[in-house]
Order: sequence, then C-alpha cells, then structure tokens
Amino acid sequence: AMGDARNSVEYKESRKGISVFDFDDTLAQSNSNVLYTMPDGTTGTLTAGEFALEASYLGKNGAQFDFSEFNEVKEGRKGPLADLAIKRQGKFGSKDIFVLTARPQAAAINIKKFLDEIGLNIPLANITGLADGRPQAKADWMLGKFADGYNDFYFTDDAMKNVKAVRDVLSVLDVKSKVQQARIKFSEKLSDDFNAMI
Repeated sequence: AMGDARNSVEYKESRKGISVFDFDDTLAQSNSNVLYTMPDGTTGTLTAGEFALEASYLGKNGAQFDFSEFNEVKEGRKGPLADLAIKRQGKFGSKDIFVLTARPQAAAINIKKFLDEIGLNIPLANITGLADGRPQAKADWMLGKFADGYNDFYFTDDAMKNVKAVRDVLSVLDVKSKVQQARIKFSEKLSDDFNAMI
C-alpha cells in the first residue's frame, strides 16, 4: 500500500493540468457578429454560434468573412462556464487557464478586458484567436499543448463538433482528460429571445 501512496504523490508532482475554454457561448455571451460576403455579392451576418456551425460550409463556397465586429465583445455578459473558470482560477491560479477561440487574435485584448471585468484574470498570452472555425484547428492546438508537457486536460466548447475533434485527438494520447459541451440553459435562451421580441 505504501507504494501506491508514493506513486500518487509522484503523479501529483508530474501532473500538469490545463483548462481550455472556448470564448463565445462558453465564457461569454455577446452580440458580436461575423459579417460575410458571397462571391455573387450577397451579404449576411452570423452570430458566434452560427459562425461555429456554418463557417466551413460558407468558406468552401467562397465567402469572404469580415471579423471587425468580432474583434470587439459587444454587450458582453457571462457565459455558462464563466463561474467554473473563476472557481478554477481560485483553486489553481490562472497561469494554466487558456481561452481558445475562432475569433481573430486581434480580439484577444478585448476578450481580456471583458474577462478582467468578470474577475477572470488570465494572461493575455493565454488567449489564442485562431481566426479559424474548423474543429481540426482546435484539436491541433490542443496537441501542441500536449507537446508542451500538459498531461491533464479540461476542454469545453459550445460547438459539439469542436468537442468531438478535441476528444478524438486526446483519446489517443496517454493523458487524463475531460471534454464537455458548454450549454446555455434552454429556458435562459428562451427568455432572451422573448425579451428581444418585446
């Protein structure tokens, strides 16, 4: 039994935990939209959630994206996992908490400003804007963190396809991981929609 205790201490010392949060609809909800123009000249706007779902399809069909609004956090408010991130910060500090977003890197400063306002003080260097809506982009980034020596992963994102891509890449590595989908409670969403109609 003595050996077991020693091993677990060893594990704790060699445990290098990382918490990775998507930004939109995970740490925050905001009214920043992505604007797009199709080759035939039609234009449209996408919410962060719609962008997560439709970016690759639109991109394949020649859409040009305009992220200027997406560099700002318009009317930001706490997302469903903000409090969990703040709790983790209280327990482990914030140097191993990361934000991984499809927004462009230029948004990092405004993301940090918003997170500071809600009490989540993570280093600017820990905010990565991929400017890429493909699930593989997030999975590749996570793989890079494994290469940096992290071996205990927590990842959450509101888009199921990102959750799946990251889960798939972590499942083949020898690491501990928890990957989950961030969900905004349906009733909240409903009341938001209802208030928008009033």
